Amino acid sequence: MKRLPHFVTFVLTLALLVPLGMTQETRVAREGGAWSQEVTGSLAAVKNLRVKIDVGSVNVRGGQQQGINYAIHTRSYTSSEQDARRQFDSYKINAYVRGDTAWIVADWQGGRPRKFSGEFTVNVPRDMEGVKVETAGGSIDAASLSGRVDAQSGGGSIHVDDIGGIVSAETGGGSIDAGTIGGDLSLHTGGGSIEVHKAKGKVVAETGGGSVEIQSGMQGATIETGGGSIEVRQCNGKVKVSTGGGSIDLGDIGGPVDIDTGGGSIHLTSAKGHVRAQTGGGGIELYGVPSARAETGAGGITVKLVNAGGERNDSLLETSAGDITVYIANDVGITVRASVDLGNGHRITSDFPDIHVRSEGGGYGPKTLTAEGSLNGGGPVLKVRTTTGDICFRRSSH
Repeated sequence: MKRLPHFVTFVLTLALLVPLGMTQETRVAREGGAWSQEVTGSLAAVKNLRVKIDVGSVNVRGGQQQGINYAIHTRSYTSSEQDARRQFDSYKINAYVRGDTAWIVADWQGGRPRKFSGEFTVNVPRDMEGVKVETAGGSIDAASLSGRVDAQSGGGSIHVDDIGGIVSAETGGGSIDAGTIGGDLSLHTGGGSIEVHKAKGKVVAETGGGSVEIQSGMQGATIETGGGSIEVRQCNGKVKVSTGGGSIDLGDIGGPVDIDTGGGSIHLTSAKGHVRAQTGGGGIELYGVPSARAETGAGGITVKLVNAGGERNDSLLETSAGDITVYIANDVGITVRASVDLGNGHRITSDFPDIHVRSEGGGYGPKTLTAEGSLNGGGPVLKVRTTTGDICFRRSSH
């Protein structure tokens, strides 16, 4: 086989890289107290986009256009134009297409200056299959995309909205805000807050210490924070939440619930499955649940038991120091066993004649209070226990 001339080989190599340099423009200008460089260009429409940069924020928007357009605005905070141009030249920006992926890459050649910033804006076709963005520290904003989005920042905030596919977002410490997401969400931050507005898939949200809020979830959620508060307004499926010490506020949950906090209060509006709630010291309020296991080191417990139509388990409500109040709906069949370990100065009261209260001991020694009974023919066991506190059983009309 004959070898190609060197010139032909060189031309073919350039064609394979497809940098599209002919469509890229660069200009440098003074901007306030800094020098700015703007690089604009376009790339062919392909299935995927990858943005990988050392410095700068990234904004990716989907639209009805056919190709990919980008505008890169970098700033050098130096008084000398020569120094600024040297910095711009050191921050190498390359845009090219390789296979089915468009790449925008920017990295430092040598040492990075202290005062230098960048903004990368990329407009793409909405129906791209996948967008992946990586920045060493800037913020990321991606919206109006039908495919998958993967966003990684060394510490900046991340915002995603109107995404049709799976979303994966990870930052070293910034906040994460997700709007309407069609696929599953995997959100991780070293310490910032997390907020999800409408998730059609499963949600996994983890933060080292910030608060977490889920407004609407369709397929369950797993939430963990090192110490912030957690709020879930509405979610179908199983919900599991854990915080090192913040309060937990859950709305209407369409499945079983697992709640754990090192010391904050717990509130739940309703659940369709068994609820487990544990706190090192806060109060617990569980309304509209079929069964529950609620434990607190020091705090009151209020539970409303209802017949949700599904499987019902035994319940345990226990606190070391606090009152326990149980509301029981008229159609709930249950077997009650209750006790107050140190009954002096405390009492067990009931709206139900079938729950019988007894007292043992007293006088100069400790008094123990107990109560037992079966309601509506009996059923799963409800065990209620407090070391020092009152226990009250109340009839609930609905």
